[in-house]
Amino acid sequence: MPEKDIRTEPHGCIVCSKLHTLYVVYDSDGKFVDCKVMSADGRRVPDAHRPLVACVRHSDEQVERAVARFYPGGYKEDKQDE
Repeated sequence: MPEKDIRTEPHGCIVCSKLHTLYVVYDSDGKFVDCKVMSADGRRVPDAHRPLVACVRHSDEQVERAVARFYPGGYKEDKQDE
């Protein structure tokens, strides 16, 4: 079984930058595998290449616009590259 590195990391909401705590899993090469949001008021934003989080109060539309602003092409195109 390949070694995995699990870290507790603070990440800012993609919309408003409020900090949330995430458990982030990386493989033995340091590549992002998965994450879990530990903050009660945060939710995971699906992305194939990086841990992203948003506050539960933000709409899906707000999150999609923020992702497009910070990562041109958005996370939907990243998912297709897998």
